[in-house]
Amino acid sequence: MATLKTLIVDDEPGIRSGISRILRNHSVSFPFIEDDFNFELLEAETAERALEILNETNIDIILLDNKLPGMEGIEFLKIISEQKIDVAVMMITSHASLDLAIKATRSGAYNFVPKPFTPVELRAAMESITKHLYLKRMTKQLNEQGKQIRFQFLSVLSHELKSPINAIEGYLRIMKEKQVGENIDNYKSMIDRSMERIKGMRSLIMDMLDLTKIESGKKTQNLQKIDLVEIAQMTIDTMSPLAIQKNVKVNPDFPDKLPYYADASEMEIVFNNLISNAVKYNKDDGKVDFIIRQKNDMIEIIVEDTGIGISEEDQQKLFQEFMRIKNQKTQQISGSGLGLSILKKIVEMYKGTIQVKSKEDVGTRFDITLPLVY
Repeated sequence: MATLKTLIVDDEPGIRSGISRILRNHSVSFPFIEDDFNFELLEAETAERALEILNETNIDIILLDNKLPGMEGIEFLKIISEQKIDVAVMMITSHASLDLAIKATRSGAYNFVPKPFTPVELRAAMESITKHLYLKRMTKQLNEQGKQIRFQFLSVLSHELKSPINAIEGYLRIMKEKQVGENIDNYKSMIDRSMERIKGMRSLIMDMLDLTKIESGKKTQNLQKIDLVEIAQMTIDTMSPLAIQKNVKVNPDFPDKLPYYADASEMEIVFNNLISNAVKYNKDDGKVDFIIRQKNDMIEIIVEDTGIGISEEDQQKLFQEFMRIKNQKTQQISGSGLGLSILKKIVEMYKGTIQVKSKEDVGTRFDITLPLVY
């Protein structure tokens, strides 16, 4: 249960004690929130004392009388607004008028409840202001997180694209100026490197699009019965050119068929990431064992390589977004740093689990389990 600190500001002791009795054991619940809200009640007889309490502790809701000795409620509201204090204010006053209500709301009050009020009226008003406060804070949190994610997104994108763009630009300038002669064959290695750089940029952009679709919940799943073995074999075929180049042997251990209810494109992303990493980070003349099997009511997917391995420190942050393992062994290996993060999110969407075991200079093993019914 979440507790909202509520400050009652009224110069009449009877009003303060009456509000306390009504709200002391009261809680507010909403169907879209798991926890109920209750209220921790504090009291102040003047606006000056209320300001002292605000400086001492974080207050969530203020129930504020306007006619107070010394500073009036409207003046107090202006101070709260000027200092940008994150608190929801509800005016409670016997001097109810339209002019005062307008002044109060313009000065930052959420709503206005005239005296005398019944317990039902006060509780209804508290439910309204609690919902307002919750949604306001959630919106602020989402906006802040959104700005952080957008900043991180753009920073990584610009950093990762700057280097290949500069390289391609350099190769094109050499070709334009014909610095190594008139024969196009002299430029073959530059063209090959440019094509490789473009492929890396395309991979980065597609990974980022996949991530943003999953994070935003806007990716439409096409759930249907698929054959995991067929998709796994297609992945091996896709990775064959890279595996042949490094002389890495991929050893499949599959049944003839393995039906599973899923989105084929998501399973393809999972397999592509696993096998791509197992080949890219492998040693020349290495091997990759690729196992898919059904065990009771679970699907087990195991990919084990004989590659460079991952340190214990790096294993702890392996599934973080934009995580790239950077050392002398990986500096020539391209990647977005998003593949394993996306893979983990997809596995969790299917109520599955993923574990990694690795030893440096020995190899890495990924174990994924997916429930047949999720």
